[in-house]
Amino acid sequence: MYKKQMQLQKVFCLIALFASVLVFIYALGIMTDLYDALYFTMMDPTDPDTTFVQGSQVYYHMQGFNKSLLSGSIVMLLLSVLLFITNTNKRRKYYFANYASVCLYSVYTLAFVVWGHINIQRYRAEWKAIDFEALRNFATTFKHLYTESTFWFDVHYFVFLICICAVCLLVFNVFWKISLMKEERRLLEGGEVA
Repeated sequence: MYKKQMQLQKVFCLIALFASVLVFIYALGIMTDLYDALYFTMMDPTDPDTTFVQGSQVYYHMQGFNKSLLSGSIVMLLLSVLLFITNTNKRRKYYFANYASVCLYSVYTLAFVVWGHINIQRYRAEWKAIDFEALRNFATTFKHLYTESTFWFDVHYFVFLICICAVCLLVFNVFWKISLMKEERRLLEGGEVA
């Protein structure tokens, strides 16, 4: 049973790393359509309120959030690397550093996902309030991107679901590891060979 658990704990740590990389890529891409469709609608970039398209200010409103999302994804990536630094992926027995790294990754990731979801939903609603008729006219006239797509807002469900799955797998692994360590200790104390 230990062998199977040790193989799976490596997979779980890799899933956590993959989830972190995915969030980082998502943070880099979320502003893509917004920039292409909305940036040039601003008559004066220093004054977002002067725009050809009512509601296009969402591009500017999201700047701070996007910076925080990117920074947060880097922290999440570093915490996933910490799982490997503490050998959480290959240790037969877990020590304080292993529990701490799993706890840090899990708590941070869950808080980050909740914070990100709340903000993305808010900006999605702001995006949907844009005057798309004016945006279509602007895009046709000046040959810029026109889109009403909410793809970059909606894909966060998939990205954050993978993060939540990674956390669940890591926590499951910790409890599985604890139960196996107790069983091994019981067998050793009983004089049986593990």
